[in-house]
Amino acid sequence: MKNLFYGLLATLIVVMTPVQAETRKDSLLLNEDYPESYVVVKGDTLWDISGRFLKSPWKWPEVWGVNPQVDNPHLIYPGDIIYLTWVDGQPRLGVKRDSGIYPRARVSPLDQAIPAIPLRDINSFLNNNRVLSEDLMQKAPYILGGRNERIIAGAGDRVYARGELLQEQPGQGVYRSDNQYVDPETGEFLGYELLKIADGTVVARHDDVLTLDLSKSHQEVRVKDRVVPTEETRIQSVFYPKPSPEGVKGQILSILGGVNDAGQFNVVALNRGLREGIETGHVFAIYRKGELIKDPITNDLVELPEERSGELMIFKVFEKVSYGLIMRSTNVVSVGDKLQQP
Repeated sequence: MKNLFYGLLATLIVVMTPVQAETRKDSLLLNEDYPESYVVVKGDTLWDISGRFLKSPWKWPEVWGVNPQVDNPHLIYPGDIIYLTWVDGQPRLGVKRDSGIYPRARVSPLDQAIPAIPLRDINSFLNNNRVLSEDLMQKAPYILGGRNERIIAGAGDRVYARGELLQEQPGQGVYRSDNQYVDPETGEFLGYELLKIADGTVVARHDDVLTLDLSKSHQEVRVKDRVVPTEETRIQSVFYPKPSPEGVKGQILSILGGVNDAGQFNVVALNRGLREGIETGHVFAIYRKGELIKDPITNDLVELPEERSGELMIFKVFEKVSYGLIMRSTNVVSVGDKLQQP
């Protein structure tokens, strides 16, 4: 009898009319085939999991939090069960922990918690890429050469640079200018993109000549490479996605990593930064420029309308430029594609 009562109660709670179900789906943009629950596996991200339930997975902060034991959705681990429930007519994602048959403490290193986005795709760009203003670039010391008039050096070598350090600290990075960013709309110079070549330590100085011992190198250090303070950046795994500022539009300046076209999980640079109010976590919709086709009747060239081709999320911000990770793409993403609030 007790089991029958709970079964009837569950039926009364779960069953809803087709109209009610459709209303909930429309108002909250749930996927048509969303699951009732999902077991987290290694390699998942919050974006992935939310995408199983929501058409706009970047809206996960709006639907997490039904389970009071999980104050932070970023502390979800493989083996946890994510389930969908309803609170005041709105969907919420909750987490069930494996309780077992007896009380026990669950201990998991923090680095095992699933990340918000795939960190493997942005780690190198967080550490090795940066954008420097024209003023700072001109002030940064430059490599003169190495011992015995060598013009190429690597880890374990000693090199010499000339100029005043931008920041007084022993640890310095050797960077090479990989690209120059110019705003395609205004023609304004936005900065130099720098790629870290090596890490070094300042061991001596005489007037404006610096002596550096290279401790680690990714490429060969060459004459004219710049010496810039190493960024003390801890790898950020916690991102809270949110729509980009209203009215702020932009364009893709480049696709990082030496590729011509981009897709999901490629990193791009865009012509908006701190001065426009851009922050990590901001999400932009990507619009691909319409192709030119020939009108078969008039023979005129007709430009097709722009079409949405995906979304990206900002993970690193400079004064006038930002880096974003393409989280979804339905078409090829190229330099010049437009960005706006999703």
